[in-house]
Amino acid sequence: MRIDDQALSIQQQLRRSGARRRRQRLVGHALVYAVMIFLALLFMLPIFWMASTSLKLPREIFAWPPEWIPSSPQWGNYAEAFGKYPLGRYMLNSAILVAANIIGGLISVPIIAYGFARFEFPFKHVLFLLMLSTMMVPGHIKLIPMFWLYQKLGLIDTYWPLILPAYFGNPFFIFLMTQFMRTIPRELDDAARIDGAGAWGILFRIIIPLCRPALTVVVVFTFVWVWNDFLEPIIFLRDWDSYPISVGLAFFQGRYSVEWHLFMGATLVSIIPILVVYFFAQKHLIGGLASIGIKG
Repeated sequence: MRIDDQALSIQQQLRRSGARRRRQRLVGHALVYAVMIFLALLFMLPIFWMASTSLKLPREIFAWPPEWIPSSPQWGNYAEAFGKYPLGRYMLNSAILVAANIIGGLISVPIIAYGFARFEFPFKHVLFLLMLSTMMVPGHIKLIPMFWLYQKLGLIDTYWPLILPAYFGNPFFIFLMTQFMRTIPRELDDAARIDGAGAWGILFRIIIPLCRPALTVVVVFTFVWVWNDFLEPIIFLRDWDSYPISVGLAFFQGRYSVEWHLFMGATLVSIIPILVVYFFAQKHLIGGLASIGIKG
């Protein structure tokens, strides 16, 4: 009986210990989720304030204490914003630039990365380091020589200065894609060669389908960067009808004041495409970033 009592006592202690660990794990998860929800609400606060301001009258914007929810929402502010400036045209221009840059990136980046990841050629590592070193050069320094070059080519006031660089590869994307391709086993290449596939067949039939997470990173980052780009369009473009939405939003800033209610409404509409793209691509985006190795 004494042995049975000891066994029962041990079982009770194990159950209590297990229940204690489960409670601690539950409390830990609850604290983590509470912190995450708080941070999410904190980061969403500017967007909520933007939406609230877009529905206010001008006199209500700087009222104290501030009104988070307008008493009488002015939905007409959106129609007034799009009627005052051709924001629809500007968003279409941005969509054209985004599509052209994404196509250029999807064409150039995998081909260049494939060369670095799968082929051996003279000065390969030197050229790779030289390519990476261009990432250390601030983009503002390149604007003057690039403007001079495009002016000599007669491309100023066209979309070509904003599109052509994508077809020569982005160093950041090339680096990510190269590292990702190096994690793909070379045995797949050998098997494809046995079946009669050449270098291009291996790239398009084997490598690119396996690089979908990394290609998602290229697409999403290109979309965000091109959609939000302000400096290059304002330098290379001169026709008001060809400006993207990033430049079009600046027209709401007058000489002495800003039409904040219209500006907030237009800005809220302009960020919707980015939110939609991230919502649908977040799973592949996070997986792509996590799966990119650092294999040398």
